[in-house]
Amino acid sequence: MRSFIILFCLIPTLLFARQSQLKTLLEQAIKGKKAEIGIAVIIDGKDTVTVNNDIHYPLMSVFKFHQAVALADYMDKKKLPLGTLLSIKKSDLKPNTYSPLRDQFPQGGFEMSIADLLKYTLQQSDNNACDILFNYQGGPDSVNRYIQSLGIRDCEITHTENDMHEDLDLCYSNWSTPLAAAKLLEIFRRKTLFDEAYKDFIYQTMVECQTGQDRLVAPLLDKGVTVGHKTGTGDFNAKGQQIGCNDIGFVLLPNGHAYSIAVFVKDSAESSLENSKIIADISRIVYKYVIRTTK
Repeated sequence: MRSFIILFCLIPTLLFARQSQLKTLLEQAIKGKKAEIGIAVIIDGKDTVTVNNDIHYPLMSVFKFHQAVALADYMDKKKLPLGTLLSIKKSDLKPNTYSPLRDQFPQGGFEMSIADLLKYTLQQSDNNACDILFNYQGGPDSVNRYIQSLGIRDCEITHTENDMHEDLDLCYSNWSTPLAAAKLLEIFRRKTLFDEAYKDFIYQTMVECQTGQDRLVAPLLDKGVTVGHKTGTGDFNAKGQQIGCNDIGFVLLPNGHAYSIAVFVKDSAESSLENSKIIADISRIVYKYVIRTTK
């Protein structure tokens, strides 16, 4: 009995030591980088490691995941199918913003299902599709209220993609801590928020994400894992710094373990390629750590 008590008391100490080891590895990886870099990792729903979590990081297009989760709740309450059609006018297809949707259908005047619009936002990070969905579901404020209703407090979404395009400073008003983003991933994956049809669709759409293959996904392509993620990429501010280069995602390992990870790179004087590499290097470190400690 005494041996059992001693072992039981040692478990928190061992877990803390393991988490401290990962934290040290991550801090070493970002040391000397000309950017503010925030990281959060939640392993198997409980072991949590953060680095520089006390900073507000611009979400950029990462908030399209938040939007999708809030939209699923909105549609579930109204019992609307993902095949629901929305009318898209030419005025919805703003110029001078990233939009494969506009490039494919420049004249507007057509209908598209919410499912297809979500594919544009989550897989291709389409800004016009994002704002079309914002208009449908009640704007950024409705998304913000829903995310906060889930207990996610260190996050705020107040502006559309078009707002940010017209005033770059507004990019900083849509913000999150890394841990808040990782927690939202965990809530989405582990809890029943709405009908499974919506959840499964968002989940699979994220797994099939086409953007940011040089970020979280890069070191995992040949590992036999399942990765669902959402990137965010900002323009450059008046100082010549990239406002944000982000990626958040969940990783399911063949051994049955899983983790959520969020990496935000803010106001970076590094190149865009280097910012993506920073995220890939962090992803590699976390993957190797989790594999080593969950055998």
